[in-house]
Amino acid sequence: MEDIFINIFGKPEGIIISQLISACRFTIYLSLIAFIGGGIVGALITFLRIIPNKSLNIISYGYTWLFQSVPLLMLLFLLGLGVPRLLGFDINPWVAATISLVLFTSAYLAEVWRGSIISVSIGQWEAGKVLNLSFSQTLRLVILPQAFKYSVAPTISFLIQIIKGTSLAYIIGFQDLMLLGKRWANAPVPGSEPFLIFPLMAVMYFCLCYPLAVYAKHLEKKTILNN
Repeated sequence: MEDIFINIFGKPEGIIISQLISACRFTIYLSLIAFIGGGIVGALITFLRIIPNKSLNIISYGYTWLFQSVPLLMLLFLLGLGVPRLLGFDINPWVAATISLVLFTSAYLAEVWRGSIISVSIGQWEAGKVLNLSFSQTLRLVILPQAFKYSVAPTISFLIQIIKGTSLAYIIGFQDLMLLGKRWANAPVPGSEPFLIFPLMAVMYFCLCYPLAVYAKHLEKKTILNN
């Protein structure tokens, strides 16, 4: 692929564009890992927030409060640089970035999904009791199918935030689009000036995020019309 871009744009522009596009795959991989891992943990936290158990409600609330209050950049610093150096060991940037983004993602998705669940009329819970359904049966058969339509659009919208959030992982040495772009921008090579590299990177992030934004908007309108 690099040869194609070199033939079209020449050197070093063709090399730069080819390498930036190649680096996008790591941004996508990390975003998907964070979204799936954060979704699994977030689903558990959501369940703990709504079950009739005050102790678990407090613990899960503390979890969301903590990781929503700590900036993602600070999580990356702590898990990628601070704690490992304090304890005297090295940590792979992939591992540090994954843990940080999963914690960050799970806290926000838990709130999104809890909000979708509580948006369902309280009468639906009462209907479950009338039908002699247990809490878990009411949640699974009555509440979640209705909450799902409210949660899809904001969930996809938050995926956009995850993609943009991965750009911060360069500070711990994660090899993604942002790190490679900054290296080229700092290189003393004609054609790799910052005023060329950063707009090019912005276009690539736009291409990753815009289709998701359009799809989320479409789902939001569809949900409003169905209501």
